[in-house]
Amino acid sequence: MGGEHETVLLARAAAGDARAFADLVTPYRNRVWAVCLRITADRDDADDALQDALTAAWRNLGGFRAESRFGTWLHRIAANAALALVRRRRDTPAEDHVLDRPVEVDAYAAVDEADRIAAAVRLLPDDFRVAFVLREYADLTYEEIAAHQDIGVQTVKSRLNRARRAVAAALGVPEAVPPR
Repeated sequence: MGGEHETVLLARAAAGDARAFADLVTPYRNRVWAVCLRITADRDDADDALQDALTAAWRNLGGFRAESRFGTWLHRIAANAALALVRRRRDTPAEDHVLDRPVEVDAYAAVDEADRIAAAVRLLPDDFRVAFVLREYADLTYEEIAAHQDIGVQTVKSRLNRARRAVAAALGVPEAVPPR
């Protein structure tokens, strides 16, 4: 999105137009949910984190200064909501989750690979995990990640390099970058 249309939607949403807010967040919703999923590693938690993020964005829309793109701001809120949820639930025992629908036999390998990558990402320290998820799954630039984490671009590059190496090592593929 972006540009003049987004500016109009931002103004209308800041004035209390819920429909404009919905139109504003819709293009980002799937990517924001994916960020929440990669950070929480649980679909239900990702749903909760997304809801928390959208509620926080709606409540704080008046404070959005357009110093960054709206999507970057929304991703930052979502990553923070997901991390907050993970921290709240760290001491809660993990539950076994049952798939909502049957999985086709062909899909088992893809699901297994996705689970292995998710498990490897979960092992990363929080700051590395957020940088990794924002780059690999949300396609944010180094500059946007730096703004999100309030660090320098070189630190982002370092975190991403170390995160990629750690994920690759956890997957048993030294010196390789795992697929997105």
